[in-house]
Amino acid sequence: MSVLYLSEDDVRQVLTMELALESVEAGIRKVALSEGQSIPRTRCQTDHVMLHVMSASAKSLGVIGLKTYTTTRKQSKFLVLLYDGRSGELKAMMQADYLGQMRTGAASGLATRLLAPESADTVGILGAGKQARTQLQAVCQVRSIRQARVYSPTAERRTQFAAEMSALCGVEVIPVDTPEAAVRDMAIVCTASSARDPILFGNWLHPGQHLNIVGSNFLGKSEIDLEVCRRSKVVVVDNEDQAKLEAGDFVEALREGVLDWREIQDLGHVLVGRAAGRKTPEDITLFKSVGVAIEDVALAGRLLPLAQDRGLGTVLPI
Repeated sequence: MSVLYLSEDDVRQVLTMELALESVEAGIRKVALSEGQSIPRTRCQTDHVMLHVMSASAKSLGVIGLKTYTTTRKQSKFLVLLYDGRSGELKAMMQADYLGQMRTGAASGLATRLLAPESADTVGILGAGKQARTQLQAVCQVRSIRQARVYSPTAERRTQFAAEMSALCGVEVIPVDTPEAAVRDMAIVCTASSARDPILFGNWLHPGQHLNIVGSNFLGKSEIDLEVCRRSKVVVVDNEDQAKLEAGDFVEALREGVLDWREIQDLGHVLVGRAAGRKTPEDITLFKSVGVAIEDVALAGRLLPLAQDRGLGTVLPI
């Protein structure tokens, strides 16, 4: 038996945001229709490293698979394993750092398409790292963005981000000196930071905004304060089971009775019409992303034949 191994460079040659958006939507739809499974992330650790594992399947995608990765204080290493959905044979192994960035952006892109006002044409970004890049890319794919603002605590990083993303997305990206300046009066707000404590505050928000909150997937971390949850009329997550384990942004709001899981919707249910999204133009909508396995597996499954057609990767005898 042989298995195709795709490196980060191989993945980058075929992976586009358009492909990511299509694949993530298809995977989330399958789970919402009970035609797929997305198993929440599990973790174990030593004193030096943490191992994360998450798996998913869908009947008509042709593959079943998992993403596994390790994190240390210095680095993270990501790998997706894809198995044939009928035979169970291992088909491919692919490095998945860039894939993970793109699928996270695509999930926010889908949420933005479903929840943000059609007229939304500005976006504020809190964070200037890899995840922030794909947030802006995805939002620009689903709305006609004319201007973005970015804040990072490091002036050099936000200036570099603005220059690079202006060229990549074809929109004006302005670096600003405070997080409030990035958020005030912007139609869409994305948080993609490593912050453990709130960087987005409810008294900065205005009616009609849409929020993508993506930086935290640990219960002990939150990018938003209680008032953000209080002011959000529609709250959506990518997967309720996993969000209950990882959405640190909701811990205080749930404890204080500001949020109730019975009123929080799955993105897939909004997608297939089983749950309502935005009800009025004045609603503030909030999408909390923790990142789920069906996004990785669906995207990897679409990416694999494209890589094979281009002769990419290395065949490994196993």
